[in-house]
Amino acid sequence: MHVTPLSSDRDYPQLIAEANRVEPAPRRVRATLGGEQIFDTVRARYVWEWPFYPQYYVPVDDIDMRFLVDEQHDQHLRQGTARRHGLRAGGQNRPGTVRVFAEEAIDGVAGTARFDWQALDAWYEEDEQVFVHPRNPYVRVDALRSHRHVRAALEGVTLAETSTPVLVFETGLPTRYYFDRTDVAFEHLVPTGTQTACPYKGVTSGYWSIRIGDEVRDGDQDLAWAYDFPTRQVQPIAGLVAFYNEKIDIDIDGVRLPRARTHFFS
Repeated sequence: MHVTPLSSDRDYPQLIAEANRVEPAPRRVRATLGGEQIFDTVRARYVWEWPFYPQYYVPVDDIDMRFLVDEQHDQHLRQGTARRHGLRAGGQNRPGTVRVFAEEAIDGVAGTARFDWQALDAWYEEDEQVFVHPRNPYVRVDALRSHRHVRAALEGVTLAETSTPVLVFETGLPTRYYFDRTDVAFEHLVPTGTQTACPYKGVTSGYWSIRIGDEVRDGDQDLAWAYDFPTRQVQPIAGLVAFYNEKIDIDIDGVRLPRARTHFFS
């Protein structure tokens, strides 16, 4: 029996979508700006502009066109020709943030509009707010309690160690290991004001840089994080602390994992 060799630089599955893939999105999708609902659709399309995750493209018929400002500028994009528009609603002005695609665009994109995610105040899938970008239908995220022995360290200094971690398996990313706070050596962690959001896990409640000796060295900033109030799908990680495998040494049952390589760190 032939067995396909696995990549030597990762131990997790890759994403499977390619750029310019278009698929129907079977969710009700809405977005607001300045207290006004800009669109409400059950006919959105997932469009992969790059392999990691899709964007929503919204049928023009489902957009409240009162809030779009035609800027009289055509752009020739990879998906086809699009007319650039601004957004103006509820006293808010967002110039150059919408692309309305003409009929000669690629299949599935013609007659839709692409909104810059940050131009809108909030996006909703059904009745739940979603952050950063649409949830990729080809991504699975599981948070599982384990009894594997996990140690996180930097330059030989133990940052956290536990036999009851929560492991988060997310398609396209290395496994993340979450530690109870009582198992974290906070004397080596320096809190920062950084906050990020994830469409699968929610909004972070804390970030920490790593201090070895008396200083935080360049490159050791914001290497640990926590979600005190994660989405219900990953509730087991609530209040726990994780570290970037890309920059921190992780030992699992006494075996050192190779440093992960992802798009988070070039």
